[in-house]
Amino acid sequence: MATLSFKPKQVVKRLLASLPDRARKVLISRYGLGTDAEPMTLEAIGETYNITRERVRQIENYAFAAVRKADAYKKEKAAFDELEKVLNALGCVVAEDECLRHISTDKSIQNHIYFLLVLGDSFTKKKADEHFTHRWHVNGEMSDKIESALKNLYENLSDVDLIPESEMISMFLDSLKDVSEEYKTTEVAKRWLGLSKKIGRNPLGEWGVSASPNVRAKGMRDFAYLAIRRHGSPMHFTEVAKAIQQLFDRKAHVATCHNELIKDKRFVLVGRGLYALAEWGYQGGVVRDVIREILKKNGPLTKDEIIKKVLKERYVKENTIAVNLQNPANFKKTKDGRYALVS
Repeated sequence: MATLSFKPKQVVKRLLASLPDRARKVLISRYGLGTDAEPMTLEAIGETYNITRERVRQIENYAFAAVRKADAYKKEKAAFDELEKVLNALGCVVAEDECLRHISTDKSIQNHIYFLLVLGDSFTKKKADEHFTHRWHVNGEMSDKIESALKNLYENLSDVDLIPESEMISMFLDSLKDVSEEYKTTEVAKRWLGLSKKIGRNPLGEWGVSASPNVRAKGMRDFAYLAIRRHGSPMHFTEVAKAIQQLFDRKAHVATCHNELIKDKRFVLVGRGLYALAEWGYQGGVVRDVIREILKKNGPLTKDEIIKKVLKERYVKENTIAVNLQNPANFKKTKDGRYALVS
């Protein structure tokens, strides 16, 4: 958290001192600079003075112009310079919420800092849009480069991509060819990534498309997917339930977890209660169906070859596979001792 050498409330008080009474009160109400830290809308302020919202806006604009022309504004240059240094240290471009939190967790002080940012000539606010959250910058060229890089990063992600944080940061920083190396730090990169609405970070610290359930995990199925993926190999549904509790601190009833895994195509039952991820290449269906797919893909095979391939798809006993091969309705033995599909 940044430590300022000046007191924001005192600076703002001095800046507002030269304004006419109503103009000063409008700014105090509009930006939550008084005892009530909740900013008022133009409509609410208009009702207080029995004037239109447009008239309130005119008074607000007049007040800002008047403050910037006043001697007090020039006298507070050191405070504005210090704020500019804070934003530079945060990476020149920073999300509004993070910028304010970095300076203070006190809502009232945050309001005063926000007012100084709006007032100061060095600071530019960009409003939230489809791609980005509200953000402030002190360098327009840098801001454009960061936003362009974030858009390109998003466009190169698929909906299922989950990238470890260190790898994501490395990819992002490597794409910023014309940005000074002094800003290319892990902390600054994470702040820049946080500007994007399209890219997000899941509870396990992996990055991807923010709209993906792999990133914005909500229900048990999403948490189960992340747990099994983190494990890296098939898990019993009881283990999945425990992992959800341990990794995400969420209650996961064993029976409910099992039912959710059954319903979701992301998971494949590969043994008694054992589930793998479909993206790992496992096939759905019972052992008979797996054998059929293997023979359809490879043609006639020996029993040992079939067993070896099935065991890559299912955690079952070899005898279970052998018994399925004896089903004459599905499989037949060729003259050379191999097994083939019944046409």
